[in-house]
Amino acid sequence: MLCLGLGCLLLQLFVASGTELTFELPDNDKQCFYEELEKDVKFDIDFQVISGGNYDVDCFVTDPQNNVLYNEKKKQYDSFSHTTAMMGVYKVCFSNEFSTFTHKIVYLEFRHGEEEPLLQSMSSATALTQLESSCVSIHEILKVVADSQTWYRLREAYDRTKAEHLLERVTYWSAGETVLLFVIGIGQVMLLKSFFTERKSSVAATT
Repeated sequence: MLCLGLGCLLLQLFVASGTELTFELPDNDKQCFYEELEKDVKFDIDFQVISGGNYDVDCFVTDPQNNVLYNEKKKQYDSFSHTTAMMGVYKVCFSNEFSTFTHKIVYLEFRHGEEEPLLQSMSSATALTQLESSCVSIHEILKVVADSQTWYRLREAYDRTKAEHLLERVTYWSAGETVLLFVIGIGQVMLLKSFFTERKSSVAATT
């Protein structure tokens, strides 16, 4: 069961979905997740930074003896697969310690083990009936659909965040231009007014 560091809090979202998690990673912070696996079990990790800063994060994976299996710096997204060589607790950590001001939102998908057959009677050694074959085909198609929906959700969240940042910059730029126009306008009025004041003073001195 995956759990957070500092007390190994139970992740209800992981229990519900089984494989997917979206979490916030504050600036100058690190979060780790733990999974106890048997020997010779294959696991796959996919992650992507959805929002925050330059959309990058440090990630590393260690085995029960703290041997580093995966270590990448400032990655926007990546995938990692590994077959366990020993039984124990494997650790997946994400670090945003290099960032001083911005927190990140990270999507993580963790898969391990072999998928259970749809029916107990289904195996590679037995021939499938037409109904069983249809069920398997539909199941595979639904998995592709689910993966596509996940990818589109991530792209939508990424693009929405980009659009919000662009809107924020345009708003600040427009506000700055407005203030600058007011300052220039007031300066021009004051400058023209000073010209006429100096001229009236010179005329009065002449008379």
